[in-house]
Amino acid sequence: MKIFVDTAEIEEIKTAISWGIVDGVTTNPSLIKKAVDKRQGKITMEEYIKEIVKISPGPVSLEVLGGNCDKMVKEGRLLYEKFSKYGKVAIKIPVNPSTQENDGLEFDGLKAIRRLSSEGIPINVTLVMSPEQALLAAKAGATYVSPFAGRVDDYIRSKMGMKIGKDFQKDSYFDTERIQIIAERKIDDLINNSKSVAEIYNDAEGWKFWELAQDNGVWSGVDLVAKILQIYRNYGIKTEVIAASIRNPRQAREVAELGVHIATLPFEVIQGMISHYKTTEGMRNFASDIVPSYSALFDQK
Repeated sequence: MKIFVDTAEIEEIKTAISWGIVDGVTTNPSLIKKAVDKRQGKITMEEYIKEIVKISPGPVSLEVLGGNCDKMVKEGRLLYEKFSKYGKVAIKIPVNPSTQENDGLEFDGLKAIRRLSSEGIPINVTLVMSPEQALLAAKAGATYVSPFAGRVDDYIRSKMGMKIGKDFQKDSYFDTERIQIIAERKIDDLINNSKSVAEIYNDAEGWKFWELAQDNGVWSGVDLVAKILQIYRNYGIKTEVIAASIRNPRQAREVAELGVHIATLPFEVIQGMISHYKTTEGMRNFASDIVPSYSALFDQK
């Protein structure tokens, strides 16, 4: 699995690169603006982005702002022409730029993907929340698709009435096995108290929690990634999947277990992946059990 670091902080990018595990960078305009503002006019946004592209060992995803096909194509070309001379660049296009129902823009993301990818510009399709969207993005020519695992977890938890900051924190692991056990027990109660298959099947109230505990058959952000990978493997689709919106080390491990091509990870998630209490304990034990005669082997003469 390739690892992209998801940040706009130059210092974090350089530090993660020094660890020898970074294959690329993802970021967004808000993160870049925040990083530039911290430098109080010492560097422009364009100069800052150039620096990120120069130091990255792999592609840097840069996002368009336009809400329709023509604007996204124009901005995508501009970003690619301006920054690709300094390193590898991919252009972020939303899979569906629509901001409200029936505004006629639902397919403008796909049209922009097709036009830009046909020009040889690598496209990272962002804000993917369903396997269906990922399939369409790949057919339109996406180089990468980025399913937002953490946001899907948040959405499902909110459907069940859970509130962030109260019932869970942003970096909390979403234990879908526990949710499925609860859902199955509720269905068992429905079956035990019903008289016929038709009554069970049509009991909307009895199935309510089951429906709330998923998003159209997707049980979690990790499950979303799994379903996209399965569809791509079914048809030999070459588009790479970037597991995005990863909130904690366990989630990063689970998408790796699936065989995802890339995970884009916040700096603090990467830091969490290296830590384990027993490793630290083992190092303390090693340090206290150093054999002087073995240690002497390393003395310089």
